[in-house]
Amino acid sequence: MTITDFRAPLPPSAGIDLDSPAIPFTRLVRVELRKLVDTRASFWLTASIGLISATIMVAMLIANRNTPENLDLGEFFGIMNIPTAIILPVLAILLVTGEWSQRTALTTFTIEPRRERIIGAKLTTAMIAAVAAVALALILGVIGNGIAAVAYDDPAGAWELGSAGFVNSFVIQAFGLLLGFGFAALILNTPGAIVAYFALPTALSVLSELVPWFKENLGQWVDCTLTQMPFQSNEWASGGEWARLLVSAVVWVAIPLGLGVVRVMRSEIK
Repeated sequence: MTITDFRAPLPPSAGIDLDSPAIPFTRLVRVELRKLVDTRASFWLTASIGLISATIMVAMLIANRNTPENLDLGEFFGIMNIPTAIILPVLAILLVTGEWSQRTALTTFTIEPRRERIIGAKLTTAMIAAVAAVALALILGVIGNGIAAVAYDDPAGAWELGSAGFVNSFVIQAFGLLLGFGFAALILNTPGAIVAYFALPTALSVLSELVPWFKENLGQWVDCTLTQMPFQSNEWASGGEWARLLVSAVVWVAIPLGLGVVRVMRSEIK
């Protein structure tokens, strides 16, 4: 990233001119999209999505050679969403914490002192990444299903995929991205945010399994692993399942994200 990426007017000698023409928001989003893949870590994380997905596709084709009914577009599409659901939240964390871990926040917020616009651009980038993840899963699913249709007999290679599968996949991708984004904004440290993203929900899931009372009374509302399960299929979730997901989203996404935004807006840049 360079200053010319923004082409912002130079600040007067007395300080930053907050009344200067705002940088177009679309330009901020383009810069954030480039940040999502232009560092060494983010590049290899992105590349690993393709490598892992290809490996899973081959393994799925081999493992189900005697059960062709398991080789249809819906199955491939669902499986292809797994690598992106794991790796994309880490990319979202790097997108937020990179400014602070690499000490580039001073440059970013000098070029665009309106911090809320930077946060908005990063959030928009995360949502674009969620849509791209679903599209990538669909493309890989079509490739895998096409191979199955050629290599095996019917019903392998069936092209049935309902709209519920698309909606559920986007919900899962967006939930994970926003969860990682919220922890990143709250902690502003890459290792800490990654550990929190993986460790805290996992610890709650372990608690749900070890304490049946907690699982039956609270876990089904606040354990995001449980609340996301109905969305890991190609069937529409019920109203109650949506309600439980929204409650867990408030606990794991809205609260950390809200507190994180406040911290980013108020943190001293060093």
